[in-house]
Amino acid sequence: MSTQKKKKSLLKKLSSKYRLAIFNEQTYEELFVVRLSRLNVFTVVGTLGVILIVLVSLLISFTSLREYIPGYPDAQQRLLIVRNAQRVDSLIVEIKRRDKFINSFQSIVRGEDQEVGATPEDASVEMRANGNGNGNDNVNFSRSDEDSLFRVQVEREERFNLSVREVPQSAIALESAFFVSPIKGLVINGFGETTGHFGVDIVAAPSSRVSAVMDGMVVFSGWTVETGYVIQIQHPNNLISIYKHNEILLKEIGQVVKAGEAIARIGNSGELTSGPHLHFELWYNGSPLNPVDYMTF
Repeated sequence: MSTQKKKKSLLKKLSSKYRLAIFNEQTYEELFVVRLSRLNVFTVVGTLGVILIVLVSLLISFTSLREYIPGYPDAQQRLLIVRNAQRVDSLIVEIKRRDKFINSFQSIVRGEDQEVGATPEDASVEMRANGNGNGNDNVNFSRSDEDSLFRVQVEREERFNLSVREVPQSAIALESAFFVSPIKGLVINGFGETTGHFGVDIVAAPSSRVSAVMDGMVVFSGWTVETGYVIQIQHPNNLISIYKHNEILLKEIGQVVKAGEAIARIGNSGELTSGPHLHFELWYNGSPLNPVDYMTF
């Protein structure tokens, strides 16, 4: 009974009406009158609090104020996260290529057979050797294990040999060599203007093609953290040309290119770049040359 009485008294207190009036001090005229209860006050204050919390949450979520919250990344940090994810993906691809190369090399050293896909020519030869086609059934054209290993060894040794060409080239003096400009643009940073700057920085139109300066063979084509997408070409007379900060590479390692042939596209890749441009280097016998002395950009 006492508990019910307490509940009734509490409910009565909450629902009891109170009159709030505002009077004019001089005339005692009522200016504003409102009837409230404790329950009405709690309901109004709670509703206003919920509305205020919702408005503050929306303001933080859909405006730039969220960047001032500790732990929330700003636009620069989100861009850095995306770039790091792309670099990690490129590093994973390079690691897989390296592991595949190392496993193949170890297999060759141990004398194991290499997995080589069968071609239609090999299939037809095998059919003739087995007597399932036209020809002499007594002739065996299948490759032996020693022949396969020797072919792999020769192909590996001659991969970067510039003498393996359709048309052999004779040695050309550096003074009489003709270079094709890798790209037409404006030189913004010359040779040796800053410490360790062994080339020139050239600005050109976006997505401009980068051309090979001479005939040669691609000895490197890949990604580095500092210089982005890089391609390196070996030319006759111990000449090497290097093209850095590209957007995309058009040639792979081991391919032979001609002078003026498109090898990449200008870009803005790598950490050591301040904008879309091409960093071009020319090396002779292990020493850097000033490209401006040999070609016009």
